[in-house]
Amino acid sequence: MSRKYFGTDGIRGRVGEFPITPEFMLKLGWAAGMAFRRQGHCKVLIGKDTRISGYMFESALQAGLIAAGADVMLLGPMPTPAVAYLTRTFHADAGIVISASHNPHYDNGIKFFSSKGSKLPDEIEAMIEELLDAPMVVAESAQLGKASRLNDAAGRYIEFCKSSVPTSTDFAGLKLVLDCAHGATYKVAPSVFRELGAEVAVIAAQPDGLNINAGVGSTHVGELQKAVLEQGADLGIAFDGDGDRVLMVDHTGAVVDGDELLYIIATDLQERDRLPEGSGVVGTLMSNLGLELALQERGIPLVRAKVGDRYVMAEMLERGWVLGGENSGHIVCRQHVTTGDAIIAALQVLLALRRRGQSLAEARHGLHKCPQVLINVRFGGGQDPVAHPAVQDACARVTEQMAGRGRVLLRKSGTEPLVRVMVEGDEEAVVRAHAETLAALVKELCA
Repeated sequence: MSRKYFGTDGIRGRVGEFPITPEFMLKLGWAAGMAFRRQGHCKVLIGKDTRISGYMFESALQAGLIAAGADVMLLGPMPTPAVAYLTRTFHADAGIVISASHNPHYDNGIKFFSSKGSKLPDEIEAMIEELLDAPMVVAESAQLGKASRLNDAAGRYIEFCKSSVPTSTDFAGLKLVLDCAHGATYKVAPSVFRELGAEVAVIAAQPDGLNINAGVGSTHVGELQKAVLEQGADLGIAFDGDGDRVLMVDHTGAVVDGDELLYIIATDLQERDRLPEGSGVVGTLMSNLGLELALQERGIPLVRAKVGDRYVMAEMLERGWVLGGENSGHIVCRQHVTTGDAIIAALQVLLALRRRGQSLAEARHGLHKCPQVLINVRFGGGQDPVAHPAVQDACARVTEQMAGRGRVLLRKSGTEPLVRVMVEGDEEAVVRAHAETLAALVKELCA
């Protein structure tokens, strides 16, 4: 499907620049309401993160939905996965999240969930896009939608998160530092871990509308590393602005990324016989080769999807697998949730550590990440250098030389005029030499 407004993960951009404007959001709310009303009675939930523009867009979307005859339930600041969960439990026709995830406050976006808490089907997105280009017709007064606010949304989601671990779970004696990125997890995340018995210190939980993701959160873990060391904590947990990504920091201050968290969860599921026979893990083209090799040693297959949580989830659904994610920390535990959920993923890691009696630093040792060298080559158009026979032959030779202990990936960026040359392997010097050779060849063809 060719999309005019929707990207791979909703609609996103800079506030005040089309389409991230109040006028467009009003029309988007109406178009979405009309599309969902065609399915029958229409109820839509709206949640948001903590960026200042969320209030403006919430009002515009609400007005558009009501004009189309849709009932609206306002959740206030809530993590993205909480909106997906509540959409399911309230049997709503759709959920809307106003968020730009890990981006700065001056960006914002809209993400939709279906009634099942998953991404919208292509045909519904197509219907919304078609309606966006149609004249806006307001419903008759008696047919207008109504708005209400769900005051206990946070409490419902907190209880759901706690239900993802056994009722006997007790994290007493575990000292954690949470970095909430001044974002959507700032209220619910501390409550979840405290109510499960952990001693919790919190940083970056004072949102002012402008400080979301500003030098904190899963994209800037320096402050969390510092806090873990200063407080002598067992580990630190970093969320992003909308609560669908998580990274961790062990007691030594070392960062534990999404690949390592996936490894810990996958091996724990296997040890508890919770990984169905023949099932594996869905990663992406950027997942470290070390993850693939470490899982392979345990008899767990890794399948790579295109970069993006939409593609990871699609691959998981097609195979019927329960675990997938990205090295950025977007992790889907499908036995519990329908989308990436940072709090749920963190709980699964803590459960594995407590069951094994291990520290985070010890649990990650089973995975030895391979050196990875990434070189960007500017691409000015013309013939695609990635598909050039000389480049293909060179990639094949490098792959053969690494004899199953290395990987080559060349791909054009989807957002910039760049060709990304990535090589992984056992020895950094060898990997770098191969990457530089391939990058030089690509650069020559791009000249």
